[in-house]
Amino acid sequence: MEHPSAVAETLDHIRGRAPLVHNIINYVAMDVAANALLAVGASPVMAHALDEMRDFVAIAGALTVNIGTLSPPWVEAMLVATAAAGELGKPWALDPVGVGATPYRTTVARELAARRPTVIRGNASEILVLAGDAATSTKGVDSTRGVDEARDAARALAANARCTVAVTGAVDYVTDGTTAFTVANGHPMMTKVTALGCTATALIGACLAVGTAPAPAAAHALAILGVCGEIAARGAEGPGSFRMRLIDALHQIDGNTLRRTARVHSAA
Repeated sequence: MEHPSAVAETLDHIRGRAPLVHNIINYVAMDVAANALLAVGASPVMAHALDEMRDFVAIAGALTVNIGTLSPPWVEAMLVATAAAGELGKPWALDPVGVGATPYRTTVARELAARRPTVIRGNASEILVLAGDAATSTKGVDSTRGVDEARDAARALAANARCTVAVTGAVDYVTDGTTAFTVANGHPMMTKVTALGCTATALIGACLAVGTAPAPAAAHALAILGVCGEIAARGAEGPGSFRMRLIDALHQIDGNTLRRTARVHSAA
């Protein structure tokens, strides 16, 4: 089991350092992801202009790339930013939103995955498609498969892309191809608010930005978000109030709460 104190220490590092996280992220997720990063103690920038990609990557602690609302200029910016991250040794996380829905989206996601992301985070369908499962499709950006169905694909993708892969669902699965974790935090209401998967990737960026190793960084980010989801669900009347309470919970979460409630376990 990953000791809950390790999750709390990562949160403390974020609060102490307020790392800049550069997010090339879709229009739907910009607001909630930026506010989640601010609430947890990080500093977000949501920039996608080609001419400032290298400059922002240079000053950021980490980069996240999210393909939710693709366009050719944004793809070019993603390629420049990820190239800069590789040259400068900056960690970066890929969120292959809806990969498999269209040939264009799949081509872009696979090109980015070939650029050595530090972490890839997706739902089960996205990870299966990215790993080469031609029989899997996505329902828009929603998963049609369960996390357990994607474990073998996640391990294979991690080995092939030489990165950490996080598969998110009711119980998340994180692997670097050798070590693995499950994260059993969260609440069903989280599936009723758009962009919380994207927000998870942004939080992974914050954990990477303070130097947490890739697989623990992904697991810690998912545990922090999941615990806050559990807290937010208490008394929430529906998705609208839940979303508001989630941001509040990310602001209020502390190490002692994480030590008591984070459920991060070693896995096969």
